This record gives sequence, C-alpha cells and structure tokens, in this order.
Amino acid sequence: MKLLSITLALLVLTGTANAQQVLRRGNGAEPDSLDPHFAGAQAEESIQHDLMVGLTTLDAGGRAIPGIAESWTVSPDGLTWTFRLRRALWSDGKLVTADDFDYAFDRLLDGKTASRYAYNLWIIKNAKAYGAGKVPYQQLGVNVPKPDTLILTLEHPAPYLPELLTHPSALPLPKHVVETKGAAWARPGNHVGDGPYVLKEWQPNDHVTLAKNPRFYDAAKVAIGTVTYFPTDDADAALRRFRAGELDLQSPAPASQIAWLKTNMPGALKVTPSLGVDYIAINLADPALKDARVRRAINLAYNREAITDKVLKRGEPPAYSFVPPGTANYPAGAAMDFKAMPFNARVAAAQLLMQDAGYGPFQRLKLSYETTGNSDNRRLAAVLQAMLKVIYIDLSIQTADFPIHLRNLRQHQYQLGSANWFADYNDASDFLGLLRGDAGNNYAGYRNPRFDAVLDAAEKEPDASRRGRALAAAEALALKDYPWVPLRYPVQTDLVAAKVQGWTANARDLHPSRWLWLKK
Repeated sequence: MKLLSITLALLVLTGTANAQQVLRRGNGAEPDSLDPHFAGAQAEESIQHDLMVGLTTLDAGGRAIPGIAESWTVSPDGLTWTFRLRRALWSDGKLVTADDFDYAFDRLLDGKTASRYAYNLWIIKNAKAYGAGKVPYQQLGVNVPKPDTLILTLEHPAPYLPELLTHPSALPLPKHVVETKGAAWARPGNHVGDGPYVLKEWQPNDHVTLAKNPRFYDAAKVAIGTVTYFPTDDADAALRRFRAGELDLQSPAPASQIAWLKTNMPGALKVTPSLGVDYIAINLADPALKDARVRRAINLAYNREAITDKVLKRGEPPAYSFVPPGTANYPAGAAMDFKAMPFNARVAAAQLLMQDAGYGPFQRLKLSYETTGNSDNRRLAAVLQAMLKVIYIDLSIQTADFPIHLRNLRQHQYQLGSANWFADYNDASDFLGLLRGDAGNNYAGYRNPRFDAVLDAAEKEPDASRRGRALAAAEALALKDYPWVPLRYPVQTDLVAAKVQGWTANARDLHPSRWLWLKK
C-alpha cells in the first residue's frame, strides 16, 4: 500500500510538472468533422476522445470504463440499463445532465439529421422505427426520471453496450450551444465539451490544437496541457518529422520502412494486432459491377498472400471474410469458397468468369480505383492494377485527400475504393452491420433482404453461442454476393517517442491524451 501511494504521488507530481508541455500527434488524416454525429473515422475519433466523454469512456488500454455515468445496473433480462451520472460540467460551466444525452440521442436518430452512425444506436428500443418516422420519440427506449439518471431500454440483450457507448455517436451534446450555434457549434470559439480538453484552434489541413479543460471532472489527473494533432497522410514524410523530433506520436508508420524501423528504431515502433479489416469497396450501383461474375472475378484475382507476405511484410493475415478472427463469441470458419484454391487456378477461374460476362483480351473492362495519396496506398494501387490487368480489367488509379475520399465512398461516387473498418465494439454485428441495406456506412450500397432478416434474427438470440452461429450464417450469405474485396486483417503500426509515457497498446489503437504524460 505504501509503494502504491508513492507511485501515485509521483504520477501527480509528473502531471503537474508537464502541465504546460505540448504533445504533438501525427493523426494520419485531416478530420472531416468534429460534430460527433458526423464524425467517426479513426482520425476524428482520436480527437473526440480528448474533447468529449460519454456515459462510458476508454481507459489507457482501450477498455470501456465509467465516464459521465459513474455506475449502472442491468435488469435480469438484459434489456434495461439504468445509468447514474456523476457531477460533471460542460467546459462553459453548465452541468451535464441526463437531458443532454436524451437530446443527443434524439438528434442522432432523427432521420432528418442524416447521421451515418444512427444505426449504431438502433439497439435502443424503437430507435430504427423512430428514425424512419414510424413512431414518435416518446416511444423510444430512453427515459430521464431525474437529471442524474438515464434509463435505456434495448431491443435485445447487448452485453457489449458499455463498449458501444464509448463511440462518438453516443456522446451527449450541449443543447444550449447546439440550438444557439446550429451546425457551427463544433467549430473553434463555439465548441463546448465535457472531456479532458477543449478545442482551441483548427487550421484545416495543418493542425487541430486542444487545451486542457480545467472543468473536466478528472482534470487533476490530466498531465499534458496542450495537444496538437497534425494530418499526416504521407506516412513517409511523417516518419521524417518524427525522427526530427517534430512529432511525439505518429500513426501509421509507413509500411515500406517497417524493416528499417525494426532494425534502427525498435523502441519507437509499436506493432499491435487490431480488430479490423482492410477491404476494397465495390459500388454495386455501377452497371458493370452489378454483375456478380465480375465481382467474384476481382476477388479471385487479388493475391492476398503476395500483398501481406511480399509487399507489406507486417505479419498481417490475409482476409477471406468480413469478420476478423478473435471477434468475441463468433465461430471461426466463415470464408470465401475459393480460399483453398491455388492462386493460378483462381486466376484461370477469374478469366473464365470475365469472358462469360462479355470481356476478354480485345474487349477489356475499364474501371477506376480511388484511394488516398500516401505512399503505401499508391504502391498497393499499382499492384492491384497489375493483378486486374491479367483478367481483362484496365484500372485507372485516382487519389483524393482523406475527407474527400470518405465522402465519395459514402455518396457512392466511385467504382472501386480503398476502405477499412476497425471495431467500435468487439462483436461481429459491428462488421456485418456495415452491410445492412439502410446502414449509413454501407459504402457498397449492398441490399439483400434475406441477409438483413437473418441478421435481425441473430441479434434477438439471447444465447451467445447460438447468436454467434446465426451471425455466421448471415456472413455466409453476404460472402456469396461479393459486395467487398476483403484484403487483410491489419495490424496497427505506431511510432512513440521515448519521452511519451503511459502509451498502452490496444486493438482499437485509440490512446486518449488524458492517460499520457511526458518525461523530461
């Protein structure tokens, strides 16, 4: 006990000493929005975890812990969750109450808001029906009996709810600010949050600067005074900045430099398995790509092992399914039916499919592939171009800045596009939900009523084992339709300066600044 007390005292003293120091974070991409209902990409989520706290929040290891809710209870049937809120303040001094969550959930789920993450909270009773305008908000499973109590009634049991509630879509909103400032409420000068930091400055395509929030309920334990996020689309350039001491954290590290980093900077490089999947999205509204033969041919012709073993060399498993291995309560085994086929045989099968679809050496299919412009993505695009050339597809490569690329995917303004998904919570539904016909992040525009029905039935199954098997049956249906090209299950690569303390590897690769401190 005495040793623990001394350790805690040292941490407090370290935090005090570093209160005016600046943490400089390479964030991978420019954020598209800092409004929680329109943010959710990894670059935006990292910033959100510094600015805002929901009912639950993340610890240093990426696990869900109490946030604004200091405790909760669950009914025996798993459907009713009662959250008791701590005394917490918005950064302008007003009290955070259960009404702020009620207001936020109303705004998120209202179909007029058009939040692509509304489906994240369809787990709340009648949430989907409310978004479709079929029931009034009063029938939603959200109840506020008093300012410090919030009761959520669910459509089905969800033991992963505390983890889900850490996502930006479940954050409260300062109603008094949003209704006054409108869409501009999340901009510097207007933004009000309840997290460990406040938004001070956002210079687009240059930096986002946050300052410690003295009104945060746990401010005494927040050591770093200023956090600056830099968009680092070019991972090679970011590595040079990191080596020059201009960045303290950077994610990701460039794939082409992993071997060099392992030899020359092993202490700085952190390689962590993640719960995610990299894939090529296929626009199913495109006339040529509506043909399942073409989509299967593209899947057959992509040499996953060559990419993972010879190009990237990061130890990433090739992907033949949508749900990554290690997902909780999910049986292994779902995979595309050609997984065991030798690659030469796959290419021959792909050529026959393309010929059957009307293409060949003298009638080639022209497609475009959009990705972001960093060096790793350009290399992978060139390899994809060569692979598809063999099956009579001439691929043009287009690059776009990350926010524009993301908007093109969401608005289906592409043919083939690079994409990835990292789990918001450890459950197969987080991945399979991307393929629901009405999901906001369904980049492919995939619509299969049978898949939706099987997924709905699986979600209502209370037994975890039977639920896992039912979800696997839903995945098997989607795999036969080839709405994506699953590529690999990625590892996270981070660069961490020696002076950064408290950084803890985790599968979600989220590292809130409140848990970090700098040593001299």
